[in-house]
Amino acid sequence: MASSHSSSPVPQSNSSDAFFKKEMDATKCFRPVQSLPDVCPKEPTGDPNNLRDSPSLVVDQHRWTIYHSKVNLPAALNDPRLAKRESDFFTKTWGVDFVDTEVTPSFYLPQITKEHFALYQQEITPREKVHERCKNVCTPKDTFDRALLHTHDKSRTDLEQVPKIFMKPDFALEDSLTFNAVLPWSHFSTAGGKGNRDAASSKLLQEKLSHYLDIVEVNIAHQISLRSEAFFHAMTSQHELQDYLRKTSQAVKLLREKISKIDKVMCEGSLRVLRLSLTRNNCIKAYNKLKLMATVHQTQPTVQLLLSTSEFVGALDLIATTQEVLQQELQGIHSFRHLGSQLCELEKLIDKMMIAEFSTYARNDLNRPLEDDCQILEEERLVSLVFGLLKQRKLNFYEIYGDEMIITAKNIIKQCVVNTVSQIEEIDTEVVVKLADQMRMMNFPQWFDLLKNIFSKFTIFLKRIKATLNTIRSVVFLVLDKNQKTRDLEDTLQKNSAKDSAVDTEVAYLTHEGMFISDAFGEGDLPPVAADTTSQRNTSPNSEPCSSDSVSEPECTTDSSSSKEQTSSSVTPGGVEMMVSDDMKLTDLELVRLANNIQELLYNASDICHDRSVKFLMARAKDGFLEKLNSNEFVTLSRLMEGFILDTEQICGRKSMSLRGALQSQANRFVNRFHEERKTKLSLLLDNERWKQAEVPAEFQDLVDSVSDGRISLPEKKPAATEERKPTEFLIVEGQKYATVGTVLLLIRIILEYCQCVDNIPSITTDMLTRLSDLLKYFNSRSCQLVLGAGALQVVGLKTITTKNLALSSRCLQLIVHYIPIIRAHFEARLQPKQFSMLRHFDHITKDYHDHIAEISAKLVAIMDSLFDKLLSKYEVKAPVPSACFRNICKQMAKMHEAIYDLLPEEQTQMLFLRINASYKLHLKRQLAHLNVVNDGGPLNGLVTSDVAFYTGNLQALKGLNNLDLNMAEIWEQKR
Repeated sequence: MASSHSSSPVPQSNSSDAFFKKEMDATKCFRPVQSLPDVCPKEPTGDPNNLRDSPSLVVDQHRWTIYHSKVNLPAALNDPRLAKRESDFFTKTWGVDFVDTEVTPSFYLPQITKEHFALYQQEITPREKVHERCKNVCTPKDTFDRALLHTHDKSRTDLEQVPKIFMKPDFALEDSLTFNAVLPWSHFSTAGGKGNRDAASSKLLQEKLSHYLDIVEVNIAHQISLRSEAFFHAMTSQHELQDYLRKTSQAVKLLREKISKIDKVMCEGSLRVLRLSLTRNNCIKAYNKLKLMATVHQTQPTVQLLLSTSEFVGALDLIATTQEVLQQELQGIHSFRHLGSQLCELEKLIDKMMIAEFSTYARNDLNRPLEDDCQILEEERLVSLVFGLLKQRKLNFYEIYGDEMIITAKNIIKQCVVNTVSQIEEIDTEVVVKLADQMRMMNFPQWFDLLKNIFSKFTIFLKRIKATLNTIRSVVFLVLDKNQKTRDLEDTLQKNSAKDSAVDTEVAYLTHEGMFISDAFGEGDLPPVAADTTSQRNTSPNSEPCSSDSVSEPECTTDSSSSKEQTSSSVTPGGVEMMVSDDMKLTDLELVRLANNIQELLYNASDICHDRSVKFLMARAKDGFLEKLNSNEFVTLSRLMEGFILDTEQICGRKSMSLRGALQSQANRFVNRFHEERKTKLSLLLDNERWKQAEVPAEFQDLVDSVSDGRISLPEKKPAATEERKPTEFLIVEGQKYATVGTVLLLIRIILEYCQCVDNIPSITTDMLTRLSDLLKYFNSRSCQLVLGAGALQVVGLKTITTKNLALSSRCLQLIVHYIPIIRAHFEARLQPKQFSMLRHFDHITKDYHDHIAEISAKLVAIMDSLFDKLLSKYEVKAPVPSACFRNICKQMAKMHEAIYDLLPEEQTQMLFLRINASYKLHLKRQLAHLNVVNDGGPLNGLVTSDVAFYTGNLQALKGLNNLDLNMAEIWEQKR
């Protein structure tokens, strides 16, 4: 029993208060200032948030509290530096300045005033009144009488006798340790001799446990007795509460009955009407949705039907509309879960079909018979294809047309060659298999006709291409124009948005009030959208009035669900009406670039025709055929090619350089061959020229006359006349006589051939000018070698170069010099201004010719000068008079005059004899000075005077020299 007193029968409280405290529910959290006093005092609820006095490390880590203070406050306030200590407690403990010093407010703590507690006072005042009333009802804790306290202490002492193990919250006999502690097995041991003692121990244990049970029961009864008043009060309150609940239940039942009657009378019918209306609307929506689904279900058959008639644009529009309906109104429909992907695949198939269809159209359009017909093949089909390709952004479709152009151009040439070869019997197609070899067997007329046929086919070919591409470009420009109009319309709508918003607000108000729009607005005052709607309603005689109860058609539903695509009607240049839709999602830059590419395709078509023509020419020119053409044939060919080039430039609007370059290349070869032939011919003529005056045939005189009339060209061959005109001795050029050789006559003809070739082929003007200048230089140098250089003695076999040969050569050079300015003016009129520098060749040639003529004149004077030197060096002043020397000199002078007078003009003859006379006077003067003969009137002077008079008389007696001023006084030394 001693052990029983060691444990307290009553659980100890942590506080000094020995009263039992009522436990609270942990889920209820009350503010201390708002809680009402209970009948019994409370004990801690066990809520850690309510029991915590120290700051929280998580919540209060960023807020300053008093726990942040780290300094001992008395130590901080006790200033050891002060010598005098006051007896006041505060000043003695905390320093002299404690009372008078103002404490600096902490920046961590706000300034607290009475206004901060105003709200709290307003809230706590009514609660304080309630608290005072409750204090009057409940007995204060301090008023327990001493008997209760004494009883409590006694109960507490009794409970301490009960061991602590029975008071543990985890007490359980199932635990072996707990069971062994409560019922020790040592008391029940069955060893020999100890049975009676064990029975006494077990009986004692049983009594102890019964004692513990009695103590607990007594305390429980005591606690119940203490709270009996509250218990009976609660039971009484329970009966009153049940009475209140019964009355409330009856009132609620009555209220529900009244509400049920009101519901049946006033609400059930109206709600049923609303429910039926909603059901009807749902049925209508479901019906429309089913009809829309039925329409969408027919999309694929309809698309296939449209594709069978090549209506690609309509099929694409239907697919786009169906896709939009599936995404907006039929989204989530399980039966259509694969339709979107199927339509996408169908759209890809349409893309391939359109490309294949466009390729077929291009092939059929370009491979039509090339007659003189430039009509567009199936323009409506072309327009539909172009619109479909633009809608699908297949902007490279023009490349297909370009590839077909190349193939067709090859086939055109091949077909023309086959047709021409089949008509020529001389060509055996079984022996000669290749077309190129068959073509090379043609003569020039046959080949020229073939080339002419090819050029005509190519011209028609380009006209067809231009018409087709113009139609395609017109479609592109219509789409571009539609985009521009759409942007303008959007800008206009944005400008009028404020006005439209006000009108829409008024219309919505009138509609809400139950008025018709036509009643509120006059016909002229209708807003644009309302007016359009009214006009559409009035213009459809078979249309039914629209209402919320009517069921729309599937087409209408589809249109309403689409993206409000609009179409506008336009007309192509060929007169085909087209509907331009708004769903062409192409930018202006893409459309402009496409239009430029299509225009560039037309230029490429011209280049293709020119390139194929060049290859055709090169195939024929492999064996030197074109280089062997004579000038007339080449001029004819050149004119044909120039005409084709001009036609293509007129059709396509741009120059193609390939054929022009090939023509220029062939022209250069022709010029080289032309020049080499003429130069070789001139060389042969000069090598065989004997430098004798030739008769001038009438045709050469006519040629010169035509040049004098301003026609620098070869005259046409005239039919043989009955009387042939006799050749003349001289060539009359603008009234002057020219004695020439046959080579010069032919040279003039050759020069005119150069000029005429320039007229026929303007592209070779510069080359011809260079070659002609080379030819004139060659004639000048070669004639100088043959005559002045005496090369004709070895080449032709002349015995000597006579003065007549020299004079004739000079006159021939003068004839050529006469024509050089005319030739220069002819070429200048056909050169570009930047090419005028090439005319300096004629200036150099003119200078060279004048130098050559001057050298010939000097050569004639030198001949006579050597004669004078030879004869006058032996002259002696003696009788008889005239001396033999002077007679010989006069004889030679007469021969010279006879040789040159008919060849050179009279002025040139006089000038030449003046120079000869000056040489004569110089040699005579030197000889007289050597003989010491002076003009003193002596006998020797008289003999010399007689000889000089004889010389003067004979010289002036020559034809054309009678007025020649000889000035023979210069033979005498002047006296100083």
